[in-house]
Amino acid sequence: MKLLNATTRYYLLLALLLFGVGSVALYYGIGWALRAEVDEQLASRRIELQARARSGQLPPVAQLATLLDISYQPRPVGRRDTLLLDAQEHEMVPHRQLTFALAEPGQPPVWVSLRKSLVETEDLLGVVLAVMLAVLALLLAGMVGLNRWLSARLWAPFRHTLGALRGYELQQHQPLALPAPAVAEFAELNQALNSLSQRLVHDYESLREFTANAAHETQTPLAIMQAQLEQLLQLPTLAQDPAAAPLVGQLYGATLRLSRLHQALSLLSKIENRQFAPARPVRLDELLTEKMAQLEPLFEARELRYGLDITQAPVVVQLHPGLADSLLQNLLQNAVRHNVRGGELLVTLSRRELRISNTGPATSGDPARFFERFRKLNPASDSPGLGLSIVQQICAWYGLGLHYTLSAEGTHHTLRVELPAVPTAGATTAAAGTLLASE
Repeated sequence: MKLLNATTRYYLLLALLLFGVGSVALYYGIGWALRAEVDEQLASRRIELQARARSGQLPPVAQLATLLDISYQPRPVGRRDTLLLDAQEHEMVPHRQLTFALAEPGQPPVWVSLRKSLVETEDLLGVVLAVMLAVLALLLAGMVGLNRWLSARLWAPFRHTLGALRGYELQQHQPLALPAPAVAEFAELNQALNSLSQRLVHDYESLREFTANAAHETQTPLAIMQAQLEQLLQLPTLAQDPAAAPLVGQLYGATLRLSRLHQALSLLSKIENRQFAPARPVRLDELLTEKMAQLEPLFEARELRYGLDITQAPVVVQLHPGLADSLLQNLLQNAVRHNVRGGELLVTLSRRELRISNTGPATSGDPARFFERFRKLNPASDSPGLGLSIVQQICAWYGLGLHYTLSAEGTHHTLRVELPAVPTAGATTAAAGTLLASE
């Protein structure tokens, strides 16, 4: 709910409550005042009749009975409301009645009932209530209309600022340039956002420059160390010392792991900083077939039963080619690295999803934890533990759904990537699945 609508709702509720209470109070107040006035008129008439009766100026009772309701039988005295039939309208009309005893000197008392119609009172109350309701309706309509006008006029700078924030990307390397509107609060907000974006751009540029320099400066020493260790391992004299060869081999393995970690962290940093060129259509079916063919020696070395099933072709997605290659490479290597010898690996590709299922050692818990950085199923593995983190970042950048599930026994792993396929002309015929199997 918008802020102005929220405040207007409270104002409307307050106005409705106050007008409701005020209308009820005014209705009963005017009704009481009108009844009091009627009672005063009836009381004045009674006083007048009683005074004339004491002075003997009243006409005979028989003549008086033609003008007033007179009874020789006792009646309850006092004021009360009653309904009387209107001879002309043929309907019951409310009246206010005052009954009292009236006696002339030397005459037995009679009971007189004075009545006055309350039709005028009810009509007046109806008019007052209608006016109050009309004023309330006009007030509520006016507040709603004022709210819309204020929302369109006074809050226009805020909506402009909100639109600029939604479309702002730090990778543009440009701070915000929000104008200073006439409303002081919005002007302060825009000024604070401009200053904040300037600091963000400066910090982002510094971090990006540091990351690039660190990646470049560490890449060369790692390459030199790796090349020199390879030369050292080939020296004939190293074979003569049984203690030196294992140490050099371990050092060479550690250098390789450090190099892979450096490459993975650099790739993650580039993905998070959006340093890749815009995406373009990529034939994922062709790239997957190529990757499976490249990894065939690794499958055979692990004695895996593997298969590739492309149920529909072509499968075209909008990805950066390098990131598409990294996505498939990390998914397949993860399925091989965490498989068991003689296990299974099945890759299925359609226009809706890429599914990779593989066996593995029994595990339990939430599969989402494997997407954490440096999280490894086997702590003794030489993998840096960043493969699935890279996959997650790539899927998050391009809006691809990523799901990891485990079987009930915890020995069967399934990674599923939801693909927003791009329609391609002539792609209505599904290609036959290609099955590569090895026993």
